[in-house]
Amino acid sequence: MKTTDVIVVGAGPVGLMLAGELRLGGVDVVVYDKLPAPSGESRALGFNRRAAESLGQRGLLPRLGEFRWGPMGHFGGVRFDLGMLDEDHSGVLGLSQARTEEALGGWLAELGVPVRRGREVTGLRETPEGVVVSYAGPDGPGEENAAYVVGCDGAGSTVRTLAGIPAPGWEPTRGMYTAEITGVALRPRPIGERLPGGSMVVCTPLGGGRLRIVIHDLSLPTRPDPGALTFAEVADAWRRLTGESIDDAEPQWLWACGNSAALADEYRRGRVLLAGDAAHEIPPLAAWGLSAGLQDAANLGWKLAATVKGRAPEGLLDTYHAERQPVGRELIRNARAASKIYLGEAPMDPVREVMGELLAHKGAAEQVAGIVSGLGIRYDLGKGDHPLLGLRMPPERELTLPDGTRTRVAELLHTGHGVLITTDPALAAELTDGLAGRVDVVTGTWTTDAAPTTDSVLIRPDGYVAWAAPGNTDDLTEALDRWFATTQPAGR
Repeated sequence: MKTTDVIVVGAGPVGLMLAGELRLGGVDVVVYDKLPAPSGESRALGFNRRAAESLGQRGLLPRLGEFRWGPMGHFGGVRFDLGMLDEDHSGVLGLSQARTEEALGGWLAELGVPVRRGREVTGLRETPEGVVVSYAGPDGPGEENAAYVVGCDGAGSTVRTLAGIPAPGWEPTRGMYTAEITGVALRPRPIGERLPGGSMVVCTPLGGGRLRIVIHDLSLPTRPDPGALTFAEVADAWRRLTGESIDDAEPQWLWACGNSAALADEYRRGRVLLAGDAAHEIPPLAAWGLSAGLQDAANLGWKLAATVKGRAPEGLLDTYHAERQPVGRELIRNARAASKIYLGEAPMDPVREVMGELLAHKGAAEQVAGIVSGLGIRYDLGKGDHPLLGLRMPPERELTLPDGTRTRVAELLHTGHGVLITTDPALAAELTDGLAGRVDVVTGTWTTDAAPTTDSVLIRPDGYVAWAAPGNTDDLTEALDRWFATTQPAGR
């Protein structure tokens, strides 16, 4: 029986990102996907700011090619100007999920991570040493043993079901059809056009004559069979709602879904973990699910790698559930709220008007932008009053190194290690080789003055600030021990 460290199930963006993170941590990892080839479907057309930063801190953004940054934010279709904020919260627009998967697949190929396509998981059996994964593949059934298995296999996850992890949810109340088409010209409706009776149509030009259309209609089935949808049904619904004919269009792909939501009770059960839609299923909305899934991967990858390689402090892997499951719960709450505002009928107009007035004010806009962009996520990472503690370190903040070169925080995270940045050469000199391979120590000065003042900062591999001075109650030793299982000089 073959043996590997980690099997990641699902070759969507979340599974591919996680596999790369694990490989950076020195883990032997393989990806399974039941499809014989990438589907080419692009249900998400971008992702939020924090997801983009997660890719950027591994040097992956240039692989994505051309895309747009969105200068306007919206919550449930209520728009507000991101330009009024002190920090850039804009997300990535116009980027197909297929292109994201292609870029991540190229990264994995360079890292030497195999992606086994046409391999469908049929069983899990946990043993004292790991998990035995049964699968059906192109060459027939087989088994492989792994220390850990991670389900990134979407809503209705097979891994989640086989592991017996409950995922209580919210019943669907409406359905939607999505299609990408060519061969017709339609009036753009990128934010959506609300219609009487609680319906909405969306039309987003994708370039090259491709259009993405979405139909929200209370008459559509709330639990559709995605494989049974025909283009004739899509065209009939579009004509009924808009009066426009798309009968002569060429459909590239179709998708039907409802607006159900579900949250896994446990993101980890023993040696089985969940990430992305397998952990938190939300109604399709502004690529929120994909964005959160990429952040799941960034949070989990370094922790699982450290655990597999025997260099993790006790309980490190459990912090994945502790940190990300509350984010998933808030994600579902926010998505359900935004959907009601977005799709609500005329009685919701006063709510939309009031929200628009509120979001014209900087304070309200910052709060909502933090939700939409993911920049508002704060973890409990220690005691202290430094304003960045528990938040992500701004990745564009620039440091001047002793040799005069300049580098950004994002570039220092490319290795997938933790990073200790200090303006105090004496502190750097005290640190021993015990940090090698776990935490990179970088000495320099901040290129420009930036609030808050930060003399030294310990950044986890996922970009979040675990310790900062001045302002931390815990000393550096405690932070290093808590996250990287290494003892360093006390009192700093």
